[in-house]
Amino acid sequence: MNMEEIRNKIENMNLGKILYNEPMKNHTTFKIGGPADIVIIPTTEEELIKSVKFCRENQVEFMIMGNGSNLLVKDGGIRGIVIKIGEGFNAIKIENTTVFCEAGALLSEVSNAVLEHSLQNFEFASGIPGTIGGAITMNAGAYGGEMKDVVANVRVLDNDNNVRTYETKDMNFRYRNSRVGDEGLIVLSIELSLESGDYNTIDEKIKELTHKRKSKQPLEFPSGGSTFKRPEGYFAGKLIEDSGLCGLRHRGAMVSDKHCGFVINKDNANCSDVLHLISVIQKVVKDKYDVVLETEIKIIGED
Repeated sequence: MNMEEIRNKIENMNLGKILYNEPMKNHTTFKIGGPADIVIIPTTEEELIKSVKFCRENQVEFMIMGNGSNLLVKDGGIRGIVIKIGEGFNAIKIENTTVFCEAGALLSEVSNAVLEHSLQNFEFASGIPGTIGGAITMNAGAYGGEMKDVVANVRVLDNDNNVRTYETKDMNFRYRNSRVGDEGLIVLSIELSLESGDYNTIDEKIKELTHKRKSKQPLEFPSGGSTFKRPEGYFAGKLIEDSGLCGLRHRGAMVSDKHCGFVINKDNANCSDVLHLISVIQKVVKDKYDVVLETEIKIIGED
C-alpha cells in the first residue's frame, strides 16, 4: 500500500488529529527532525488502538512517541506513520493515594495534580520532560527516584493487539529500560501508588529540585536531555569535561558548558550536526579513558 492509499484509508476512520508531511522538529524537545509522512495524534484509547491495528493489519511501518523529549530525528525524517501519544490522551484521576493516568499525561501535569492532593514520593519526576508513558518505557528517574518506585501497575497494548495489565514486579524495570522496551509494548495507562504527606513539605521539595535542575542543566536550550547513558563506574558529563570538550561546537550543535553531559541545539542545529558532535565526544573519551559512551537519546529516521 502506497502513501496515497494509506491517506485515503485513514481519512474517515476517526483516528484523531492527522498531520501530513509534518516536520518532526515540531514534536521533539531537540527541535530537530525532518518530515514524517503521517503523524496521528489520538485523543482516546479507542483511537490509539484503532491506529495501531490499522498499521499492523496493513503492514504499514509505524512508531509510537510521547513528548519527544529523548528523541533525535534524522534530517530525512520518518517514513510511514508516527502515532503521538500526548495532548488529548492525558487524563489524570486521583482517589485517596492512588493516581490513574493516561499515557499522554506530562510528568509535570501529574506532579501538579498529586501536589494538589498532598501526595508525596513523586517529587523526583516533577521536572523530567516527557509523558508518563514514555517515563514508564525507559524507567525514567532523577535525584534518587525512579518510576519503578511509584508504579502499581501498567496497562499496555501487546503485539497481538490485546490489552494487558502488568504489576510492577512483572515490568522488568531497570536502569533506563523496562518490559515495554523489551517487547515493544504500547503503554495505555498507569496506576501510581503514592503516600499522603504535607503540602508545604512536598512543594518545598519540588522547588528545591527545580532550582537544582535550572542551575545545573541547560534548560534554556533545546536538547534531548542527557545525551549519554551513565557508564558503569563513571559519570558521562565528568568524562566529557575532563576530556576538555566542554563548550565544543560543531555548527549549530554544542556541548553545553553548563552541563557537559548535554549536547544542545545552540543555533538551529540539524541532526547531522548533533551526530557529528556525538561521534567526536565518543572517540575522544574512548581514546583518553577507554570508556565507551552509549547514547541515551534515541536516534531515529532516515538520513
